[in-house]
Amino acid sequence: MRSTNNSFADDGRAWDGSRKNHRARRSLRIDADSPSRLLRSAQVGQCAACGNRVEWYQRPGSTPIPLHPEELPASTVPAGQRWHVSSGAAHAGQDGSAWCRVRHHAVCPAGPAGNLNPLLAETRRALGLTSRRLQGAGLFTPSPEKEPAPAPPSLPGRTVVCLLYTRYLAPGPLEQLQCVAHTRRRRRCPLPVRDSGALPGTWRLEPVDPLLGPGGGRLPIAQEVMAVYDLTGLAYAEQLRWHNQRCSTHAGIDEAADHARIEWERFDPVRHRPYTRDRIPDS
Repeated sequence: MRSTNNSFADDGRAWDGSRKNHRARRSLRIDADSPSRLLRSAQVGQCAACGNRVEWYQRPGSTPIPLHPEELPASTVPAGQRWHVSSGAAHAGQDGSAWCRVRHHAVCPAGPAGNLNPLLAETRRALGLTSRRLQGAGLFTPSPEKEPAPAPPSLPGRTVVCLLYTRYLAPGPLEQLQCVAHTRRRRRCPLPVRDSGALPGTWRLEPVDPLLGPGGGRLPIAQEVMAVYDLTGLAYAEQLRWHNQRCSTHAGIDEAADHARIEWERFDPVRHRPYTRDRIPDS
């Protein structure tokens, strides 16, 4: 006698308890020649000013850039505002296709409207409606942009690091810099970038802006000195591991993708001035 119990049919399961239309989970992989190691699912973010969705992409030799998630007809976008995505990285200009991307800041409703063409103006109005709906539903609260407060001298703060002969601002103390690799458990690696033991670099006092000489427009800043943690004495492979924010375990695993964006910021002597120190910290 056949049972008339349809309890499994209500929750999407078959008569034997197995799930219907269930597809096996696929492992995500990154092409070996891809300039970006970041997983596609980790690139989606939210604009802090308007709350709309943005997609972060790496730029070759530069910091990540937030792009508007939708493609627009290239013929209706000014040539200087066109972006295209290739192998997970964003490039300025046109790639020959009929579609292109634009920076989110070009259509962000929280920023100045400027002189936009009809398509970008319509996109900006649509994003403004979405922003108001998110605020009305209590799902988003805009945060006003302001200069970050300097860290108290007695507490550890963000460190200016010289790496690969380029200055970067660390997201926090170097002892707490976490690996960004994607583990087999689909989580971010919990290991620190630093190996066991003391940090491998040395502190130095260097000019805040050594590239500007007399008459450069910011002479008071150019004369100041700050403490910089120098890692250029390490081997190139080791510096590259720190730059890629990988622990020693994931440094040699090319198949491992990035679970999160690399948190280094290119040091700016004006914007990051609150984080500079005029003396070497006590060890």
